[in-house]
Amino acid sequence: MSELLEKILSRENMTEAFKRVSCNKGSAGTDGVSIEEAEAYVRDNWAGIKKQIQQRQYRPQPVRRVEIPKPNGGKRKLGIPTVMDRTIQQAVTQVIAPICEPYFSDSSYGFRPGRSCEQAILKLLDYFNDGYEWIVDIDLEKFFDNVPQDRLMSLVHVIINDGDTESLIRKYLQAGVMVNGRYEETNLGTPQGGNLSPLLSNIMLNELDKELDARGLRFTRYADDCVIVVKSESSAKRVMRTITDYIERKLGLKVNATKTHVTRPNDLKYLGFGFWKGAGKWQARPHKDSVAKFQRKLKQLCERRWNIPLDQRITKLNQVIRGWINYFSIGSMKVAMKKTDEHLRTMIRVIIWKQWKKPSKRLWGLKKLGVPARIAERDSQWGDHYQFTATRSSLKRAVSKQVLSRKGLVSCLDYYLERHDLKFN
Repeated sequence: MSELLEKILSRENMTEAFKRVSCNKGSAGTDGVSIEEAEAYVRDNWAGIKKQIQQRQYRPQPVRRVEIPKPNGGKRKLGIPTVMDRTIQQAVTQVIAPICEPYFSDSSYGFRPGRSCEQAILKLLDYFNDGYEWIVDIDLEKFFDNVPQDRLMSLVHVIINDGDTESLIRKYLQAGVMVNGRYEETNLGTPQGGNLSPLLSNIMLNELDKELDARGLRFTRYADDCVIVVKSESSAKRVMRTITDYIERKLGLKVNATKTHVTRPNDLKYLGFGFWKGAGKWQARPHKDSVAKFQRKLKQLCERRWNIPLDQRITKLNQVIRGWINYFSIGSMKVAMKKTDEHLRTMIRVIIWKQWKKPSKRLWGLKKLGVPARIAERDSQWGDHYQFTATRSSLKRAVSKQVLSRKGLVSCLDYYLERHDLKFN
């Protein structure tokens, strides 16, 4: 057994890998073993599995196919390995990722320590404001499904040069997938959803990064999302043509000809962000599609038919609000967050009005919130005209921003301003 594989299978590394997999939760693979059941399963089976890996006899189980709807139609195929295989993949990643890091480009931001989407957006803004305002937006067609495995493994070999570890990685690439109870081979691609896939994607696309660096081009790449910036339309068209040829001929990948295009910053959607120019300077903000998706999620959580206590509903809303704003907080979005807040408070007022149900309960609720008795008596008789009541009656003043804040609801606008100030002051 090689030193590298010995380090991967060490007790310390495997324990850390299992902790990370457990923290990420996730569902069971094809063996049906859940995260909760995995600790006992690992304890009972690890000795035998480790020996099989050492002797190159281990066979990973097929991944479970899950299809996630895309916002623009179509479905994204995900492969969910078993908890045991996720743990082994994570252990491999922990050991070989630091070995790969020195090979990677400074313009690559995805799935790397100390790097983020935020940094990719800020770098792109720097390019725009330096006059690089013509963009080649590269779209790789079903990248994770189309990676040529032999070419990928030759690149892995150049970096780690360890037969035992390479054998294990290839077995994960060829583990197969279960689709509706039927086994399918995977002789092409790297299943999106496995713990190794992000690192393998960076190894594969590092060849593109090196080509772009060698040409002196400015670009940012996050996983398979890559944009190249130049100073003229003619340069952009030339780069799009020659880089498309390089990707397909040298890397063996497919470029989506209908989605790969030349564009300008104000027409670009990248990593969920859009771009606009104000006071002579390019700035980022959440793309309108990202804002609409966020608002749809809040609306889903405010579904009146979903009968849960208000405190629990607010907890779930806060999780979504904080997560979304933490991601987009470098962008400008005061107006969007103000409108979102107003609409969210209206939806919560509708929920409260529906939960009170009867005029007597509504009268009691309004008076408890400080509405004068005469006005509360009038408004409690308005019946189930939810939107009108939530926006025009005393309920709007009674269930105010301050009241909802005391109940624990996070204000989108206030939280955004707080996060934005922390990053830029």
